[in-house]
Amino acid sequence: MTTDTATPTTLRPPPGPRLPMPVQTVLFGMLRHHWLPRLRRRYGEVFRMHIYPEGHVVSLSNMDDIRAVFTGSSTVFHAGEGNMALGPVMGEHSVLLTDEQVHLRARKLLMPAFHGAALRGYRELVGELAEAEVRRWPTGRPVGTHHSMRTLTLEVILRVVFGVHAGARLDELRTRLARLLEIGPLDMLGWYNPGLRRIGPWRRFAENQRRVDELLYAEIAERRLAADLDSRADVLSRLLTVPAEGERLSEAELRDQLVTLLLAGHETTATALAWAFHELARDPSRQATAAEAAADPGAEGDRYLEAVAKESMRLHPVLTEVARKLTTEVRLGGYRIPAGYTVLPSIALVHADPDRHDQPHLFRPERFLGEGTPTSSWLPFGGGVRRCLGAGFSLMEAVVVLRAVLTRYRLAPDRQRPEHPRPRHITLVPSRGARVLVTSR
Repeated sequence: MTTDTATPTTLRPPPGPRLPMPVQTVLFGMLRHHWLPRLRRRYGEVFRMHIYPEGHVVSLSNMDDIRAVFTGSSTVFHAGEGNMALGPVMGEHSVLLTDEQVHLRARKLLMPAFHGAALRGYRELVGELAEAEVRRWPTGRPVGTHHSMRTLTLEVILRVVFGVHAGARLDELRTRLARLLEIGPLDMLGWYNPGLRRIGPWRRFAENQRRVDELLYAEIAERRLAADLDSRADVLSRLLTVPAEGERLSEAELRDQLVTLLLAGHETTATALAWAFHELARDPSRQATAAEAAADPGAEGDRYLEAVAKESMRLHPVLTEVARKLTTEVRLGGYRIPAGYTVLPSIALVHADPDRHDQPHLFRPERFLGEGTPTSSWLPFGGGVRRCLGAGFSLMEAVVVLRAVLTRYRLAPDRQRPEHPRPRHITLVPSRGARVLVTSR
């Protein structure tokens, strides 16, 4: 596998389906977890699709090609441009949507809040909130763990970002942020078509988003005036006090980073935890091992619980791919990929590859213990310089929440047939909310 960005090549572009763009867009949006494996079987590890609004996109599932993208020049592989589908919600200044020096500036500002001592300091907070949430679970009847985990992880990220939990403004923000994520692939059409935002559900989404922005701008304005700003440890206060290359962040820049953290900082972890409960409920033996690990507050207990979380993310990837927009022509997998195309390293296809993961359809946390741990082919947080800032936070949170649940409850499926994934905006979630029966230990 080679990449070549300096000279033109006579190689042909990758093959792919010839269906009309609207049909491919619907298939990708609604059925990508079924459609992409079929395309891989037909066309191989590199294939092309035509999808609105991105245009031409190329799926990659060979690890050599994916490594070439992750380690390639950030001036060639633009992750921010590749994520532009999120722009109408996240905002143009979001760390997810910027590239090169602008991205590095935003990442440098946000990184201290999710590493080292700050990360360790959040553990007790997560534990307290997890205990309070799971204590409310009713025993003897089905619990929708996905809804519960979304409630919990949203509360966690609100505390981390704002440092407070009370007040009418935050109460309203909780409700409206949850509503902001209650969208499907068709709802996303309103993001790119201003005319639709005046109609029905798209109008209601736009009104809700405007109100979220109003609440965030009011919180920013109030926090700027706080007398104890320098002594606060929450993310908003850090962003207001840390100089950004000698410049103060504008209100718009602050808004975009806050929305990114609030939305991206809880949804994926909640879904991964829900899938973990779904799998543990159907595997009594591994649930017993996980419960023993939960009863051990030491490093060994954490290690197994982290393996449970990692295997949940492998078997049920919440995000099925990451995106990079090409600023110049490259060669990948023996094909020519023109400038302007978007390449999609496929998390889902790699995670399901039997050459990378033995018996990939089985839930086996043990694959993340001992020798042979599939670190290079485990991609839920992306890779390279654009690897998710919150990866460590997400795994810490998952371990703490798993411990809170498994030390209190036994889990069982509410019905024999497993749940299947369904699309929810850019993620895949359990079709019935990862419902489990819980009984007290």
